Amino acid sequence: MTDPVNPSGDDLADSLRTIAESKPLVQSLTNTVTINDVANLVLHWGALPVMADSPGDAGEMAQGASGLLINIGQVPDGRVEAMHEAGRTANEREIPVVLDPVGVGSTPTRESVAETLLEDLEFSIIKGNYGEISALAGVEAEVEGVESVGEYDEIEHTATAVAESTDAVVVASGVEDIVADADGSYRVSAGDEMLAAVVGTGCMLGASLAAFDAALSDDLTAALYGTLAFGIAGERAAEMAHDGPASYRRNFHDAVAGLAGEDADTFDLEDRIERIT
Repeated sequence: MTDPVNPSGDDLADSLRTIAESKPLVQSLTNTVTINDVANLVLHWGALPVMADSPGDAGEMAQGASGLLINIGQVPDGRVEAMHEAGRTANEREIPVVLDPVGVGSTPTRESVAETLLEDLEFSIIKGNYGEISALAGVEAEVEGVESVGEYDEIEHTATAVAESTDAVVVASGVEDIVADADGSYRVSAGDEMLAAVVGTGCMLGASLAAFDAALSDDLTAALYGTLAFGIAGERAAEMAHDGPASYRRNFHDAVAGLAGEDADTFDLEDRIERIT
């Protein structure tokens, strides 16, 4: 695969075919609000979903998984224990682990959960909205519930700082998606405003990144192409007939399945990924 900063349709098609052909088992510890959407998105990309999230079972399932998603949308004690258990197993097996620090910055409990996970585990990708990534960096952030509000003019530098401190690739999702590693940051131009009208699209992006990272050999490539493919699916869903958020949500699932099953080598990806720092 060529330089992920200058992707072609062939490159995106190759990544999608790699997922479909390898069918990685992606284990997700996520919240009950979005668990069905998360499982379906993993399946639509061509991977295999499993939602083992209880102590004992979580660590055992991670023994056979190809990738792991840890989403802190809900943090009862048992699930947090299972997060650490599955994460340690994944680290021992050297399979990628994606962290989605949902709502971090909104309550001390979520901040504590995220802090202990970052202390205990190694993550390949960390994905959050602008406010969540800013909260992880220790800079001013406005997070209401699980939503990012406020202005984040330096988000590319903030994302790079989190990447440097965690040794992970960081995806900051917002009006423009920012992907950063310790060497710099990139802007991914893809998506549609209707994605913000559906609860759970952030969780679904985290699941998509886990699927791409489980199949591809490079974390930065997985983050860039996973974010790009997710955004393109969002655009294609908006082009289908819909009456509002409910039908757009249905369209989005269909668009992901269609994108994964089509010849993406015909897509014009010029200027979709831009190096910015």
